[in-house]
Amino acid sequence: MLFQKVNSVELSHSAKWAFTTRRVVHEDIVGLTTNFADAKTGDLVLARVEKIGSHKRIQLTSGRPSELYRGDLVVLVCGSRYAPDQYEGHAKIDPDGSDMLAGGGVIGVMRAANKRMAGPTRVIPVGLLCGRDGNPVNLADYSLPELTGSRNLTVIAAVGASMNAGKTTAVASFAHGLSRAGYRVATIKATGTGAYGDYNAYVDAGADYVADFVDAGMVSTYMEPISRIMKGTEILLDNAADNGCEIAIVELADGIFQGETAALLNRSDFRAGIDGFLFAAPCAASTVGGCSALRAMNIEPSIVTGMVSCSPLATMEAEAAAGTHVVKRESLIDPVSAGAFLARIRTQKKATEGTLGIKSAEQAA
Repeated sequence: MLFQKVNSVELSHSAKWAFTTRRVVHEDIVGLTTNFADAKTGDLVLARVEKIGSHKRIQLTSGRPSELYRGDLVVLVCGSRYAPDQYEGHAKIDPDGSDMLAGGGVIGVMRAANKRMAGPTRVIPVGLLCGRDGNPVNLADYSLPELTGSRNLTVIAAVGASMNAGKTTAVASFAHGLSRAGYRVATIKATGTGAYGDYNAYVDAGADYVADFVDAGMVSTYMEPISRIMKGTEILLDNAADNGCEIAIVELADGIFQGETAALLNRSDFRAGIDGFLFAAPCAASTVGGCSALRAMNIEPSIVTGMVSCSPLATMEAEAAAGTHVVKRESLIDPVSAGAFLARIRTQKKATEGTLGIKSAEQAA
């Protein structure tokens, strides 16, 4: 194993640091090691761009994109990725050449690609960045703190039929409408792959608190233990409450059949902490199928929206076949209707809790 000292100031200026590294304190880095076989998800990797592929730009910690050039030094994070529209890849570092799995800064080895994608941008790992203890620096070292005490938050989970179903637009719109209605709103991404797209969309919408799983120490939630994802979500919710938020909208990435998302939705302890569900779908058929799948998990969507709402005909088909009401983006943005949606979610939650209380009393008797 080779260990080499590095100057953190020089490294900060010579390399492009990905958005997923935004919490890392550069001064903590004193060296690098080439012990790639022991690389773990979350470890920081210094790499050199060898070949430009589908990701032609890297998302920087500043929140802007930077054009990539062959020979660029980049700081990425070892991680896995699940994206049906792009790549699936695993958290493994190949010293002979690894793949940039996401523009937000994830390095690993690609396993599968959507046929519409070009090959991934290839990078040559230079080393794992190490701290003063000689161990690789990991995102988990910079997680938000675990907080104790009660929190008073209305939590709304946002799920979708697939990628690009309209989840992020719906979450941002609803957060904007609730903010205009006078509520302090947190927007949280609990699962997915680290990137600035959704994060920036929530900031632009006027959310009072924005965070994602990176703030809980994970570069990606794909192939992470469900217990760790749930703990990370709790950390983010507690910090949102600590920042004075009254409402938290929590987005779960990809579709409802994605492994980690499905596992969370099927857990009664996860559902118990959710006051209402927003479901986004791209078309009438996915609205019908998605609502049916959610109902099989004992979930009745409080709000159904998404790309399907852009088409009056698709909306009509979806409402008739799924037995639900499809909400347009304009309604989510409007403070009056957004406040009405929130009031209905809270009322329904109280009614459900009351019913459960009656059942529990009857069972005890």
